[in-house]
Amino acid sequence: MWRLLLGAGLVVGLWSCGAKLVEPLLPPPQQILVLGGDLEREEVGAQLARSTQLPLLVSSGSNAEYAHWLLARHGLDPSKVQLDYRASDTLSNYTSVVDELHRKGVRHVLLVTSSDHMERALLVGRLVAGSRGVYLSPVAVPCGNNCVPESRRKVWGDGLRALVWVVSGKDLRQQLKLKAPPAKH
Repeated sequence: MWRLLLGAGLVVGLWSCGAKLVEPLLPPPQQILVLGGDLEREEVGAQLARSTQLPLLVSSGSNAEYAHWLLARHGLDPSKVQLDYRASDTLSNYTSVVDELHRKGVRHVLLVTSSDHMERALLVGRLVAGSRGVYLSPVAVPCGNNCVPESRRKVWGDGLRALVWVVSGKDLRQQLKLKAPPAKH
């Protein structure tokens, strides 16, 4: 297990260094991706979509009624907004949309999430989206007094899950649930 973690760390380290070299070669951002979990993220995503005129994709955000109200309030063209509710966590935020982004030829995405979630979101996203040639540029939403730093275990655990998904196409968490013996009552 430690070898896998060491390997994951090496891959992420090389990816981070390589990202700085690749950045000047990228096209301008082509899409905005908001990771659900906080209404402020959707607000910032809507403002960004309005100012840049980029298409907006919200992954497992607020309920559809609120999201449509927010997007209309910002005057966004509904044809340039996609609400996707398939994700249940950070890894599935990416795995549920990355192949669609790749098929559409999207190579550069503005990633909107809370500042205290950004490290994990970038690690997971750069592995999953990067495996499909999609680069992420962070747009951190300040969380102010509500910031809750994420543990190294959570960050690297999700990074490991992302690495396993890239290699196998399967979520490690789901695989472990399937192999676990049934709970005794």
